[in-house]
Amino acid sequence: MPDAAALPAPARALIAAVGRTPLVELPFVAEVAPGTRLFAKLESVNPGGSIKDRPVARMLVEAWRAGIFAGGRRLLDSSSGNAGISYAMLGAALGVGVTIVVPGNASRERLDRMRAHGAELIVTDPIEGYDFALREARRLAEAGPDRYWHCDQYSNCHNWLAHFDGTAEEIVTQLSELGLGPPDALVAGIGTGGTLTGTGRRLRQANPHTHIAAVIPETFPGIEGLKPYGSPGDIVPELLDATLIDETLAVTSDQAAAMCARLARLGLYVGPSSGAFVHAALEVASQRRYPVIVTFLNDTGERYVSTGMWQQIATLRHT
Repeated sequence: MPDAAALPAPARALIAAVGRTPLVELPFVAEVAPGTRLFAKLESVNPGGSIKDRPVARMLVEAWRAGIFAGGRRLLDSSSGNAGISYAMLGAALGVGVTIVVPGNASRERLDRMRAHGAELIVTDPIEGYDFALREARRLAEAGPDRYWHCDQYSNCHNWLAHFDGTAEEIVTQLSELGLGPPDALVAGIGTGGTLTGTGRRLRQANPHTHIAAVIPETFPGIEGLKPYGSPGDIVPELLDATLIDETLAVTSDQAAAMCARLARLGLYVGPSSGAFVHAALEVASQRRYPVIVTFLNDTGERYVSTGMWQQIATLRHT
């Protein structure tokens, strides 16, 4: 994390709380691969409640230090929700105006939190999909270069660098404290590509043989926070290093929700992208080739109550 000493006090406090998240071991991996150890970074403990605090904090600190917001320029970006919350939270702490283009299928809890921090929201038609919001943010940036600074988390190098310098270093250190070397496999999804690219590059330095599996959601209804990838017309994030990917694993929203239910019974209340990651990690484990696997619990399940996900899970339990 860049030096934040010159920032306003609220921003310093929030940024100091980003990262150094717990590495939680998930014991049920033994059901598919006895002897394999599966770990997940619990990112909901970040001040904004998700893994997106890491790249957003770094991108905003770098922009602040460069004088980007002088003269009242607003921060602009697109987000399905978690990055938007991080932008809104840290923008409020910095005294920076924030405009977020959000797909209309973002959960009410995410929209409410962004608005609570004072962010301006431009909500796009959910039928248009994830990429439409991205294109709309680019259009606004081009039309108003003096009004907006387009952070563009899909191409901003400080996105993946936050994971290279922070997330991956934490993983290596935490495994070392357990007497383990760098992981044999990493399971991550693609939103902007920052987590997979930054963490993957650093872990490959530590262990050139680290297997990297990418989680791909179904196109509709999709999984919040994960980008459909691989179909004609899908925007490929500029910062995604696809050469790192050894394997892609398709996960449905039902599979993600079922895993969220199982994780909740371990005390881990997480959102659907986390469920998708752990579901995919068990598939990787079932190959019985990777003794130590790491993935991510990206955010909190409290962000998805209004979507009906938890009611659906409760119904399934009683049928």
